[in-house]
Amino acid sequence: MSTATVGGIDIEYDDRGTGDDVLVLVHGHPFDRSMWAPQIDAFSRQGWRVIVPDLRGYGRTTVVPGITTLDVFASDIAGLLDHLEVERLVAGGLSMGGQIVMEMYRLYGYRIRGLVLADTSPVAESAAGRVGRNALADRLLREGMKPYADEVLPMMVAPSNIEADPELAELVHAMMRSAPADGAAAALRGRAERPDYVPVLAGVEVPTLVVVGADDEFTPVREAELIRDTVPGATLVVVAGAAHMPNLERAAEFNHAMRTFLEGVR
Repeated sequence: MSTATVGGIDIEYDDRGTGDDVLVLVHGHPFDRSMWAPQIDAFSRQGWRVIVPDLRGYGRTTVVPGITTLDVFASDIAGLLDHLEVERLVAGGLSMGGQIVMEMYRLYGYRIRGLVLADTSPVAESAAGRVGRNALADRLLREGMKPYADEVLPMMVAPSNIEADPELAELVHAMMRSAPADGAAAALRGRAERPDYVPVLAGVEVPTLVVVGADDEFTPVREAELIRDTVPGATLVVVAGAAHMPNLERAAEFNHAMRTFLEGVR
């Protein structure tokens, strides 16, 4: 665990492993960097330097109320990488983290060696979606995180996995409960304004892995298929028995897909 002051905020992050092969993993909403624990452990042992930040407004990184757009998140990560003197990297993200990774490619594509896009959507928010995200932001500020965490847990983690692995369910629920409401609301308002990344993806020139849980309700398989069909040469892996968090629900399968992909990149 380390802290860097970047762009006027303090970013807390993990930096495990050594070498020139760098993997940066970006968490989703409303989580923190601990959601990547199985991947940090696995890939730092396999010769990768794994850097995993808490995003602005989440975990132990500075909370900035208001609106946090995806370009701000991407700029924060780029600033952290500058601080760590990392120039080239493989970038991976889940859900909102995947959208941040797409924004990183748009802004800093010259730094990217490969992309891992998990359980995410490339399309711009709809008019109804913008209203819904802003309404949810208002709700989180009004009620706090717990009612929302209670509501969405069975969509984040497949109900069968909640029953089979209560410790996993509690881990995910605890991450959501502990997320700062101001930070989560700011990110929701920013994502309501997100652009269409399909044109960006059509121009991707690096190896790309797309992963999705077979039972994901937030970003169904069809969203992953759209990314696969848009990015030249992309590979799609559908993880059976997982919903929105296959990296935790089916860590072995998720890691196998990533390991195969990363070996090809390296």
